[in-house]
Amino acid sequence: MIESSFASTPPLILVVDDEKTLRIILCRAMEKEGYRVVSVADGEEALAFCQQQQPEMILLDAMMPSMDGFTCCAKLQTLLGDDCPPVLMITALDDRGSVDLAFEVGATDYVTKPIHWAVLRQRVRRLLAERWAMIQLRQSLEKQRSLTKQLETVNQELQRLVNVDGLTGVANRRCFSDRLQIEWRRGVRSCSSLSLIMCDVDFFKAYNDTYGHQAGDFCLQQVAKVIEQNIRRPADLAARYGGEEFAVILPDTKLEGGMEVAKNIRTSIAALNIPHHGSQVSDIVTLSLGLATVIPSTKISHDTLISEADKALYQAKQSGRNRVIAKLIA
Repeated sequence: MIESSFASTPPLILVVDDEKTLRIILCRAMEKEGYRVVSVADGEEALAFCQQQQPEMILLDAMMPSMDGFTCCAKLQTLLGDDCPPVLMITALDDRGSVDLAFEVGATDYVTKPIHWAVLRQRVRRLLAERWAMIQLRQSLEKQRSLTKQLETVNQELQRLVNVDGLTGVANRRCFSDRLQIEWRRGVRSCSSLSLIMCDVDFFKAYNDTYGHQAGDFCLQQVAKVIEQNIRRPADLAARYGGEEFAVILPDTKLEGGMEVAKNIRTSIAALNIPHHGSQVSDIVTLSLGLATVIPSTKISHDTLISEADKALYQAKQSGRNRVIAKLIA
């Protein structure tokens, strides 16, 4: 049943006709079919009613004084746009021009006078069924759009999780590798310097042995936060390389600029004053840092930059830790 399609409330039909007798007959005929019915005597009243309450369908007389049905239908289309309910034009005119005009102004269908009631009944049912199907389609599309938006949000979050280290919140090793390759290719094209800092928390195993792994996790989180705070450009990237080791990619950065960032990181970590009585170089947490800078080239790979930064980090540890060693790759 069409009535059940419109939830628990039967469809509301607006009857617009200046002839009182026909208006009453139309209302009774529609009520007999189980519809709710409201009637008005002219186009102005119809427009006013639709601004207050929208019917599921309009039975509109074509020939009325003051405002005819064609004008009323056109104004309904302008007023309600895509939300305009189906308009079934009732007309004594059956010439081609009148029929064409009815559809041009937005009528969905028409019946001619004298009304064939069986035909009217079936056309009303068909138009209501089509309207219900359209409502369902719009709701389905809206739901689909909503689900698509939710899916995009979930995918973005998943992508973020894939690229973020779960403990520290900075980029993970995978993200680091992907970004370094991107920046390497960019450096090859632009012939601009690319700097890489590799840094390691000094005597971190001893820190865990002294304070416990929970404290060690918190220490790494603080270190990661400080490293991120010392890189400010959107293209720069701080990443957890593994364990207590972190990496910083600095595109379009010469050795001097990379050295400044590395020193700032080391100083900022010391300023945290995190106690570390298991350290052999200080009574607070410190970092050893290795910096390597190169102008990327097709003759070498980005692995060379990682290797040289690692060597610089190793030298920093070998020469006493809590310091920065830099290498310029020719």
